[in-house]
Amino acid sequence: MTHPEPQAEHREIESLEEFDRLVSRGSLAGFRVQSVDLTQRTSVLLSADTDRAVFLGCPMEPAAAAKVRADGALVFPPVPDLPFDPYRGRLYTADELFAGLDGGYAATPDALAYDWFQRTRADGDVFASMLRSIHDDALSDALDELLADARVVGVMGGHAMGRGTEAYAGAARLGRALTRSGFTVATGGGPGAMEAANLGAYAAPHSDEMLEDALQLLAKAPSFMPSVTDWAQAAFEVRARWPQGAGSVGIPTWFYGHEPPNAFAEHIAKYFANATREDGLLARCDAGVVFLPGAAGTVQEIFDNATPNYYGSRGEPTPMVLVDRAHWTGHLPTWPLLRSLARGRAMESRIALVDSVEEVPQALLRLGAGA
Repeated sequence: MTHPEPQAEHREIESLEEFDRLVSRGSLAGFRVQSVDLTQRTSVLLSADTDRAVFLGCPMEPAAAAKVRADGALVFPPVPDLPFDPYRGRLYTADELFAGLDGGYAATPDALAYDWFQRTRADGDVFASMLRSIHDDALSDALDELLADARVVGVMGGHAMGRGTEAYAGAARLGRALTRSGFTVATGGGPGAMEAANLGAYAAPHSDEMLEDALQLLAKAPSFMPSVTDWAQAAFEVRARWPQGAGSVGIPTWFYGHEPPNAFAEHIAKYFANATREDGLLARCDAGVVFLPGAAGTVQEIFDNATPNYYGSRGEPTPMVLVDRAHWTGHLPTWPLLRSLARGRAMESRIALVDSVEEVPQALLRLGAGA
């Protein structure tokens, strides 16, 4: 008996609970099972139809593996001795990346993955390159699933923005205001302005006093240098004192592995390929992007975002809001160029320059982010 191919959006199995629910129908034909431990499901696998199924990094007993292969399934076994799972079906959490932090950051999965990347990135090993690509593609798939119905606003800004500064506090207030307005905040997932915006999103369900107290606590470890351990532990202390914060997204990269991910993003898509990460972050910000004061990296992000808006390659242009008139017209005069580039095109009505973070939510709504 043949079984119809499951629809693409419903054919991924990413947990044992999903597996048990779907296999109870008697067939896994055409499904993709991602990183689910099936060592205790041998009898089920021996009886289920697994024709055209794909098993990605799923531990299983040899008899089960032989049987599903005989059915016509593809089996990609787990890769031993890797500090990450290339087939993972879900995004990371801060708890997962910073596991073992009490023993020092160097022993955490995040640091170990960066060490592996440093060892393999230039050795020309096609296997290592393939593993990185599979991992990043799996994360992109999980990110699309997470953000399917969200209105995403990106907040871009420099990693050097220190805790305890007014700029950091302003970025946190911005993240809080955007979250309270119903947007999903997405950042580059690192320290500085990125952490501040994720912190603000986390603080959205709490009182305004909570954010002020959290900012004071974090200021005791103002930077991830010289100690990532102390910097991260301060963030986890905030989370322990004020649990159940709102969710947001961080999209960091091991390409800049010296910059750790921040602990305030509920969902973390950490990539090996920085180009994939940067383009993917901007492409998913369908409700607009806010650019806080930054340097070369932020300038690059402005024009990475402006280019598809200019050509319309992603459809209708999305709002772009630059914050701090003096910075973007004097210190780094990006705004005049952006305005000239936009003149006479559809994106002209979707760009704005404001003086403060307090003006951003209204600017986004005015430019069409709330449509």
